[in-house]
Amino acid sequence: MGKDFKFTSESVTRGHPDKVADQISDAILDSILSQDASARVAAETVVTTGLALVVGEITTGCYVDIARTVRETIRDIGYTRAKMGFDADTVAVITSIDEQSADIAQGVDEAFERRAGDEEELDRIGAGDQGMVFGFACNETPELMPLPISLAHGLARSLDGARQQELLPFLWPDGKTQVTVQYRDGRPEAVETVLISTQHRPEADIDEITHGLMDTIIKPTLGAWWHPKIRVLINPTGRFVIGGPRGDSGLTGRKIIVDTYGGYARHGGGAFSGKDPTKVDRSASYAARWVAKNLVAAGLADRAEIQIAYAIGVARPLSIMVDSFGTGKISDAELARLVDRVFDLRPLAIIRALDLARPIYLQTAAYGHFGRTDVDLPWEQTDRVDILKALAGAS
Repeated sequence: MGKDFKFTSESVTRGHPDKVADQISDAILDSILSQDASARVAAETVVTTGLALVVGEITTGCYVDIARTVRETIRDIGYTRAKMGFDADTVAVITSIDEQSADIAQGVDEAFERRAGDEEELDRIGAGDQGMVFGFACNETPELMPLPISLAHGLARSLDGARQQELLPFLWPDGKTQVTVQYRDGRPEAVETVLISTQHRPEADIDEITHGLMDTIIKPTLGAWWHPKIRVLINPTGRFVIGGPRGDSGLTGRKIIVDTYGGYARHGGGAFSGKDPTKVDRSASYAARWVAKNLVAAGLADRAEIQIAYAIGVARPLSIMVDSFGTGKISDAELARLVDRVFDLRPLAIIRALDLARPIYLQTAAYGHFGRTDVDLPWEQTDRVDILKALAGAS
């Protein structure tokens, strides 16, 4: 990435159709984990006008009323009126759930359920699938996230909050935000463009929406980054009444860039929502963020991207890569060796270190899984900073 450039990231509100699907999938996961910590869950949701379809593979001994969970989630998001084209009380809920494939479960379930602490067990529980994951951190913001996605999430969260608190009565649940940042010499210099598209009541006009968003959402959220020369685009098409699942179908896992780093870092391709923590798409992505954040928080790099690769049924990662983009205080190879010493990245070790076998996932299904300051997420802790500093200083 060049030293002088513009970078843009987007976020969406809870009422965006893809996020509705993500939240339903994670609500089902949380409901199951609250009763059965060793459950295997891969729940996918499709939403469209008047319909929510839940499919996937779930293996558990507990009972969860999926239809009720779906309706409660939709109601909490704010789709409570039939004229929105998607209503918690009238939506049809269809489920098609199978048990997890025995071939995939092999080498996972027995070791997980025994929960002994020896090395043999940690090596026995393998990854639930092959693949690679990425984690990232940088020192552009206090939460060690890229500035464009941090601001885009902030705007989306403020938009949703203003609707829920009825600060702007014309708002309806669906919405998208986008922020373009100008970088100079590799550092964010200024916000150049802010774009917000928000669903609204039919009677609202563009002037009311524009003034409301400027005063209540944009200026307060941008804070010190606000300046009068920012280009602001609000509902560029003029109206946005038909939205949510009525305006566009939604699908679990279709907002993976919104969920991670806004395109600023690479992505392994796997989605998060609806998956229990034995799926490394989710748990190892969280661990990779944990690793990257600790490296940056320890001052060992200004930017750090971590790749971890797994094979199905194999516990130990096939590879661990660190890219500090030339900002590392020691070489990238040394950083990778340091990561391997300090962090146990076997699936069961990750689950235990981050306490992932519990119902914490619905809160991640909107406004990103990383850099969150509004909720307490274990992979955001910087608990390995001291040992990283000590070992790096001794090397």
